[in-house]
Amino acid sequence: MPIFISQGRYSQDAMRGMVTTPEDRTEPVSKLVEAAGGKLLAYYVTFGEYDWLIVVEAPDAQTVSAAVITAAAGGGVKDMKTTLAMTGAEAMQAFRAAGDLAKNFRSAGQAA
Repeated sequence: MPIFISQGRYSQDAMRGMVTTPEDRTEPVSKLVEAAGGKLLAYYVTFGEYDWLIVVEAPDAQTVSAAVITAAAGGGVKDMKTTLAMTGAEAMQAFRAAGDLAKNFRSAGQAA
């Protein structure tokens, strides 16, 4: 199954609430991802541009999108981005397929 990496920030209200009553968000995030049809592989609190990072295994982007949209709608997270992650072997397959496609593709502005 595809692997997706999502990152985001907590809202100011969420940070205020977690300072007052600290909580580990791993279980609620895991339950949300599972309810959408995926599996949480890792949950990290990060420092820097983003406050958290999750690694999810899911059948497709729609599954991950549903979980991310649900989390965003709750108001506790913001500024999220999700990236598809591929293994080296998966990337090789993609490059091979791209090589086949490139034979019949002309980039914009290139002479025919």
